[in-house]
Amino acid sequence: MNLENTIKYHFAKSTMISDSPRATGSDSLTGTDIMAAMGMTQERAAMGYSAFLGKMGISHNDRERAITLLAEYALTKCDSVAALRKLASEVKPLVMRQLAIFAFEDYSRSAASVKQCDCCAGVGFIQADVFTNKFRKPEGKMTVSGMVKVKETVNVLCKKCNGTGQNSAACSVCLGRGKAVNKALTEKQGMPVLADCKRCSGRGYERIPSTEAYAAICQITDAITLDTWKKSVKPFYDQLITKFDIEEAWAEKQLKLITR
Repeated sequence: MNLENTIKYHFAKSTMISDSPRATGSDSLTGTDIMAAMGMTQERAAMGYSAFLGKMGISHNDRERAITLLAEYALTKCDSVAALRKLASEVKPLVMRQLAIFAFEDYSRSAASVKQCDCCAGVGFIQADVFTNKFRKPEGKMTVSGMVKVKETVNVLCKKCNGTGQNSAACSVCLGRGKAVNKALTEKQGMPVLADCKRCSGRGYERIPSTEAYAAICQITDAITLDTWKKSVKPFYDQLITKFDIEEAWAEKQLKLITR
C-alpha cells in the first residue's frame, strides 16, 4: 500500500470503516487495519507523513506540523552555514521557520497549484489612467464647444488573471504536462518529438522563486546580503526542500513495510 491509497480513507463518503473480522483466506485489509497502519506510519515517519497530508490538502494541522518539524531540523543543521551561525539566538528560529514555510510551499506545488497574480498582487484589479470627454456648463448650460478631455485614475479588471487574483502555476510552455516538442530533434527526425520541457525541467510547473524567500528573510533580519544568500544560504534552503522529498519517500517505505 502506498501513500496515495490512504487519501480516500480521510473522506467519510469514500470508505467504510469496520472492525469486523476478515473472511477466511482474504488478503484485503480492513478499515481498522488501515487506520492502525497510518498511525504507525505517522509514528515512524512523522515529518514525511505530515508533509504528504499537508501537500494533499488533507489537514492544515499536518501542514503546520511538517513545517515545525522541518524548522526544528533546520535549527540543528544551520550552524554549518557561517551566515546562519552568526545570527542572533532570538532571530535564528524565526529565520528557520520562514525558510521551512517557503520550503513546504515549494515542495507542495504542482501543475494544479495556483499562485498570486503578480500583476494585480492578488487584488483582481489594477489602476489605470483613462480619458473621458466632459462638458463644461457655462451659466448652467451644456455646449459642445465647452467639451474638455479629463484624465481619471480608475480600477479596471486585471487581464492577466481575469479578476481572480490568481494564476496557474503550470508551466506556460508545456502547460503542466512536463513534456514539450523538441525543435532540434523534430527537425532531425522529421516528426514531432517530445522531450522534457526545458523551461520547467520536466516538472510541469514553475517553482517558487528563491528571491521571494530571501525577501521574507529580509523582513526579519538584514544580516544576510543577497550575495551571501546566493552563495551559501540558498543551497541550504534547497536542501530543506529536498528534505521533504526524502522524508515522504521514507514514509512511503514505512507504510509499505507495515501493510505488506
